[in-house]
This record gives sequence, structure tokens and C-alpha cells, in this order.
Amino acid sequence: MFTGIIEGIGKLVAKRNAGGGMAFDLEAGFDLSNPVEGESIAVNGVCLTAYNIAGRKFTVDVSPESLSRTILGSLSVGAGVNMERALQLSDRLGGHIVSGHVDCVATVRERQSKGDFTLFSLGFPREFGRYVIEKGSIAINGVSLTVNSCSSDTFDVSIIPHTLQETTLGLLVKGSKVNIEVDIIGKYVEKMLLTKDVGEKKADAGNGINPAFLAENGFF
Repeated sequence: MFTGIIEGIGKLVAKRNAGGGMAFDLEAGFDLSNPVEGESIAVNGVCLTAYNIAGRKFTVDVSPESLSRTILGSLSVGAGVNMERALQLSDRLGGHIVSGHVDCVATVRERQSKGDFTLFSLGFPREFGRYVIEKGSIAINGVSLTVNSCSSDTFDVSIIPHTLQETTLGLLVKGSKVNIEVDIIGKYVEKMLLTKDVGEKKADAGNGINPAFLAENGFF
């Protein structure tokens, strides 16, 4: 698990085909204190397993699934990437709960300055629209952000100067592709409200967690 608070910008040092996927050699933009072979590091929001750790450098394998769901495969050698090491139980949860499992790729539709802030408007696949809510949380290339407004296939976020400087979001322009992870809590709630198993009828309205139960207990 991660928080969406980026520790630093790293660099893609090398990439190569490996086992049907790819292997990346990366260099962190911060010290990897007390590194553990096999630990999880989020790279542009994608949870990857680090090995061959030497100083700030390490290698990760990127599976075919990750390549199909994310922008990692399109990165060029030398590209900057957002990095975050896995959450420790003693850490502050400064952003929101981020799993590092990217849901889809979004496209920057517009970038505009609003005083000291930068407003981004992004388009994304409509099937994920039900998980994006106004003032809810979303992760863009691993960065925890708050949704300003949204529709079924677009959303807006406002970025503070510090975030633009300390992450790769400052490099985004119209047409840029980014990794998106929606708030995992919404997906779990949806799962509990749907049919228990494929082919089974829905749970009776009076049993378990359902819209009536949530309304009665103040969730709606």
C-alpha cells in the first residue's frame, strides 16, 4: 500500500524485453535507506517489485498486464518517473490509500493557470466514471489528488506549486497520457452491493449491506 505522497522523481536508466514483459533499470531521486530485496516501490503509480538494489539503483519487472493498463511501456530511457516506497505502519497517511494497481490511462485535455495553481482537465474511459466523485480522491501517476469536478468521462484537478515542482506532473501538457487509480473504497462498496456470486440472485433487501442499510445508517 502507498499514500500518493511522492518521495522523489526517479529516472528510467534502461529498459529491455524480458519474459513476455519488460525489465526496467531505475534510479531513485532519493536515498533508499535500509533497502530490502523484493520490496514494493510505486513507479508512476504502479506497484513494482524492486531487486538488484544497489545504492539508489534497482531493477523491476513489468508484466504484460501492467504494460497493457499503464503508460510504462511508452516511457523512453531517461524519462523521469514519480516514486514512492511502500507505506509503513508507523507512517502518516498524508494522501489517501493507494494500492498501486492502475485502473486505466487518462489523457490531459486542458492545462490552464489559475493564479498560483494549475488546473488540469482529463478525459478517461467512461466505465470508470462511477468511481470518480467530486471532492473524492484519485491518483494521477501515483500522486494523491482531490477531484474538483467530474462528469462520466472527465474530471478536473487543481495542482499546487509544490506538487508541480516535486513530481512529474509539472511536465504534463495537452495530450499527455497518465496512469489513473480510482479510490479503492468505492470499488469495495460497489462489490458488496452487487450480487454475491455470478449467477446468484441479489441478496434480499433486508439482509447484509445494501442501499437500504446504508441509507438507514446515514451513509446516503
